[in-house]
Amino acid sequence: MNQSNALRAPRPRGTGCVYRQRGSTVWWIKYSRGGKSYRESTHTTEQKKAEKFLARRLAEIQTGNFYGPRVERVKISELAEDFLRDYKINQRKSLDDAEARWKLHLNPFFAHFRAIDVGSDLLAKYVDLRQSEGAKNATVNRELACLKRMYSLGLHSTPPKVYRMPRFPMLVERNVRTGFVEDEQYEHLAMASGKIGLWMRALFECGYVYGWRVSELQNLRVKQVHLPSRTIRLEVGTTKNDEGREVLMTEKVYQLIGQCVDGKAENDYVFTRDKSKPIRDFRESWEKVCNEAGVGKLLFHDLRRTAARNLRRAGVAEGVIMKIGGWKTRSVFERYAVIAQSDVADAMQKLEAKKAQQTAERSHDGTDFGHSSVIVPDDQGALAKKSKVN
Repeated sequence: MNQSNALRAPRPRGTGCVYRQRGSTVWWIKYSRGGKSYRESTHTTEQKKAEKFLARRLAEIQTGNFYGPRVERVKISELAEDFLRDYKINQRKSLDDAEARWKLHLNPFFAHFRAIDVGSDLLAKYVDLRQSEGAKNATVNRELACLKRMYSLGLHSTPPKVYRMPRFPMLVERNVRTGFVEDEQYEHLAMASGKIGLWMRALFECGYVYGWRVSELQNLRVKQVHLPSRTIRLEVGTTKNDEGREVLMTEKVYQLIGQCVDGKAENDYVFTRDKSKPIRDFRESWEKVCNEAGVGKLLFHDLRRTAARNLRRAGVAEGVIMKIGGWKTRSVFERYAVIAQSDVADAMQKLEAKKAQQTAERSHDGTDFGHSSVIVPDDQGALAKKSKVN
């Protein structure tokens, strides 16, 4: 780079300099950090402003807040490109969700901002905007998690694209569903799903028994079903947590799955319409089932919670339940294995029954007449039994 020695402002060694290139009226600055030289335009034709720009850079270096001109130019949109590329390379199953969150919500708000501009105030404004649009806290948390991942990738890239991680808020999530299929509702749902077709009846039964995710059931192939041993196997990499698992079929599941796979090739899907078309979006069909059964607005995903409760009621160890349903961590499992209101009522009834039984036993023995007894010494030093009213 050609420099004009006549225009270069003399400065003490180690404090950089301001200069103008030959034929240009814009001032540039030159400084060094850790033995590396930096040159950047101040975008001003005034020397005093250029001097202030250099002084700010030197202060940033001194205080450890120096990011460098390249990092200062990085925009959120560039971090987003790296983020989505990482999802594609690692074949993440939530790629579609990540792309939708970026395009629909994060991009319109953050794309034109530089990465260094994002702080607590800007994040709070985004949260306020999304809540005003009716977004639930859980939805906003997932969007902020995408943005946080962008910064994490930028922080660990070579060379780094960001040098700091903003403090991301974590909103309290209160929209956790607690829907269950009660025992008396099962028969109504089974009958209603059977009216839709074999695929719906079998899909419902598997969801009710094993609590598997919709995507795991939709992608189930005939080769994963082994009728002689009565087992169903979810292959490694086909589940949400990428872990495989295998279960035994109940008698009802065995009968229904047997009909579903009859006459199909190994690579065919288990759940299909007319033995050919795979089941994808079946929300309308499920809504019809719920209306027919009279259970109100019940999500198919509520079967996952129901399966966890039923297995726990049956005395199955929680570690085994987690393996059957595919819960990898206990914290996530506990969100599903909540206690239904009917279970609470049942527990209170059992408590009252136990209390009544104990009262009856004490009355039969003549030791309980609505009073509690204390033992005190009498005047002669012997033990006397006196009654004290509760």
